[in-house]
Amino acid sequence: MKHPDDDNELFNRLEAEMADPGTPARGDVVDLDKARTARGESADSTADRSADSRAPESPDSQPTESGEGGPTLVDQKVPTVSGPGLVDRIKNSKRLDVFPAWTKSRTEFTEALGWLAGHVGHTIAFHAVRVPFLYLPKLVWRSPRGALNLLGRIGRWAMDAEGERLRQYTATSEQVDEYLKLSRQRDRRVRLRTILTILGGIVALGIGLFLVFGAQPMTQVIAATLLVLGCGVAGAPADAPLATRAVIKTEVQKLTSDIVVKAMASIGIGQIASAVAKGQDGIRFVAPITREGPGWRADIDLPLGVTVADVADRRARLASGLRRPLGCVWPDADPNEHEGRLILWVGDRDLSKTGIVKWQLANARRHDIFKRNPFGIDPRGRAQSVPMIQHNILIGSLPGQGKTASVRVLACGAALDPSVELWLHENKGTGDLDSLECVSHRFVSGIDDDSIKYAADSLKLLRAEVMRRAAAIKKLPRDLCPDKRITRQIADKRSLKLWPLVGVFDECQNLFAHPKYGKQAGEDAEFIIKLGRALGVILVLATQRPDKDSLPTGISGNVSIRFALKVAGQVENDMILGTSAYKNGVRATSFRPEIDAGNGYLAGATALPVVVRTAYLDDNATHAIAQRAHALRKAEGTLSGHALGEEAESTTGPSYDLLADVAAIVPPTEERVWNERIAARLAELRPEVYGGWKGENVTSALKPHGIKTRDVAGTTDDGTRTTRRGITRADLLTAIAERDEKRGAA
Repeated sequence: MKHPDDDNELFNRLEAEMADPGTPARGDVVDLDKARTARGESADSTADRSADSRAPESPDSQPTESGEGGPTLVDQKVPTVSGPGLVDRIKNSKRLDVFPAWTKSRTEFTEALGWLAGHVGHTIAFHAVRVPFLYLPKLVWRSPRGALNLLGRIGRWAMDAEGERLRQYTATSEQVDEYLKLSRQRDRRVRLRTILTILGGIVALGIGLFLVFGAQPMTQVIAATLLVLGCGVAGAPADAPLATRAVIKTEVQKLTSDIVVKAMASIGIGQIASAVAKGQDGIRFVAPITREGPGWRADIDLPLGVTVADVADRRARLASGLRRPLGCVWPDADPNEHEGRLILWVGDRDLSKTGIVKWQLANARRHDIFKRNPFGIDPRGRAQSVPMIQHNILIGSLPGQGKTASVRVLACGAALDPSVELWLHENKGTGDLDSLECVSHRFVSGIDDDSIKYAADSLKLLRAEVMRRAAAIKKLPRDLCPDKRITRQIADKRSLKLWPLVGVFDECQNLFAHPKYGKQAGEDAEFIIKLGRALGVILVLATQRPDKDSLPTGISGNVSIRFALKVAGQVENDMILGTSAYKNGVRATSFRPEIDAGNGYLAGATALPVVVRTAYLDDNATHAIAQRAHALRKAEGTLSGHALGEEAESTTGPSYDLLADVAAIVPPTEERVWNERIAARLAELRPEVYGGWKGENVTSALKPHGIKTRDVAGTTDDGTRTTRRGITRADLLTAIAERDEKRGAA
């Protein structure tokens, strides 16, 4: 880029040469060889003077390696070039795709062909409807004017009217010779063209007489139609075309480097603004701006010290600088590069105006929950999915922003796997999930106390199920379960009863904030989230009030996948997306109410949080999916519980209190006890509950109650003194007292 001081330097040099007496005056002959020699001698003398000026001033100064006195500056030495060789650089280089990404994805390729077929079909249908009722009447109406236009054009051609202006010009300019030449040329043209016109008229008259008196009626109709239509086309005004547009294209300005540089300089980052003010770019384009999906992509290296979060924090300003709607501008980080690598994607249209996103499994017969569940699309039109196995999912937003629609997508994905046991709890009472009741093992819809108690009982049962599964997993052989977690192979063995279990709790704030059941429900949910992940127990929690009272921190801090649609502020944003998400530029507060309904930040499913527009399933689509899922489960014999009309399991009958049971088996005389002995005694006390427990199960079960295990000295059955993991009775009594005190306060 040209520096503004370059011109000043040129003028200064010219003034100096003009002031130099040795400079030849204008008009003198200059000997170029002598001038070059003098300029070389001048440069040598200047170098000598510079060397003298750098001579050491004190006798203590020592000469440097270059033979000059004074200290050697570190930047005077030429740095040794080091780094990877040519072959290594080639190996580490990034290869661009030979074929576009959409051609390698069957789904995207099918969607592209479908769009093209729909576009062509719409255009054909649009014009086909207008041909008999609009286009033909227009042509008939314009045919007289077209006939006159044709006759006029033939007459002007025969009389050489196109050369009249040139002949008039030569006449008015008194160019006699040129005028005479043009006149003679015009006479020759008129004679020839008149003869051709007369011959053409005779031929046309003969054809006309034949059509009128000798041709078949069908031929006459066709000829008359073609004549009228031809005259109608010739009579069309230039500003009134016959056909209207079937599709109005949205003209979007191409994204260029100049536009990006100006926009980046306007967002208030000092390093970029100051560089642009000096005539520099301030940013560096590491690749050409290319077309990606329905928009443009620019890969940018930001200045030193500037991060992608700084740009994302100024997204609204960037959109203003680019003169694009806010929903078109999406600055993202590159997970494979440094923190200063910005991927700026500018879409052709606002993400909120893309319309309803079709769910990829809407017409599928079945789905495998061990694979990722399609969830929606990102601003670039790329499909985004969510893994469910070994994960728990938290969804939060303000009311009316698409939270329940997101829950439907996940629940339908689980329902299409016949091995999944589905527990649905819709604690709003509007029936948003009623269509899936026919495939649910447990189901409730309501906001009354009985419905809340039902959901709380489900969490108690899920907690007991987690304990049972932990013991069952421990007994499995290593060749079947090497990683101690549920796999597709294990889930398909129905005798093990270790199939995936998905518990959905919509509007869970009504459960966790309940004065009677909320406290215990929160503890149970936290226990399930921490331990059930590898055991095939999955929780999907959705809330419209993400605060510490409605969403315990033990839950929000341990879920692995989070989806935040529009939220009110920074606190709610970080409750859903995790601590410091707002600070890092992941801000669900930036979505516009109602306009961006269905758009949200998805974190945990990809390397970096990504904006996703969720697929939408209305009640009719959900019902159709549920019916297919019901038929599939019925055929494979996996319907159970509520779906078969069985009575719901209840926790109001014989129940147990873990802390009370442990206190009962640890006498006051035993101040310290090993966990393995507690497990054996619990199994003897309640074999139907604690059967198969080991010391590790006791450690996991007591941890949520605040009882920590420690090294406890004891004597084995054969009299050997040793140290093993255990607890103290004092810690147990303290935990019981604190729990009872909290319950009394509640």
